[in-house]
Amino acid sequence: MAHLFFHCSNDAGIWIDRRSAPLSSLSEAMAQAAGVVRELVMAPSNEDWRGWTLHASDDFGHEVFAVPFTSVLGKSH
Repeated sequence: MAHLFFHCSNDAGIWIDRRSAPLSSLSEAMAQAAGVVRELVMAPSNEDWRGWTLHASDDFGHEVFAVPFTSVLGKSH
């Protein structure tokens, strides 16, 4: 079972995930990452999430994959 950290960043800064999530597969990790992004976007906030990206990293700090928030937000009209 792998443990991943879901750090989020934009041009202005970074939010560091200090707790890792135990995940059994890459598809489970990607689903969990999309859920984290959806949770942040749906929370009451004045934040413009379009410039943010979630970075899934392993215990060594190596990025496994990245999820731009725009992939969950969809296109603006």
